Amino acid sequence: MGHEKGAFTGAVQRRQGRFEMAHSGTIFLDEVGELPAETQIALLRVLQERQFERVGGNRIIPTDVRVIAATNRDLTAAIAAERFEPTCFTGLTFSRLRCLLSANGRRIFRCWSSTS
Repeated sequence: MGHEKGAFTGAVQRRQGRFEMAHSGTIFLDEVGELPAETQIALLRVLQERQFERVGGNRIIPTDVRVIAATNRDLTAAIAAERFEPTCFTGLTFSRLRCLLSANGRRIFRCWSSTS
């Protein structure tokens, strides 16, 4: 989410975060199934409120982004095992695209989408 100059040791200048750079565009989040719980909560906050603050900042920054997220994990199973936050899953899920690949992973045999 970026940071302000002096927010921590080594923060020698202000840095825009990914959501700030993607404003009015699209951001791709790869391997969301690997996100730590704290990051899942922060991501959900940005998705719901459409705003954030830089680390060390005191100004709220609005963001309007299209989010495309990917994972190779079964997030439904991760939720059941309490390794993924269900509200973050709900915040990310508009429709899912599932693909079956060949054993070598090169050829797509079938893809379909769902809204659940």
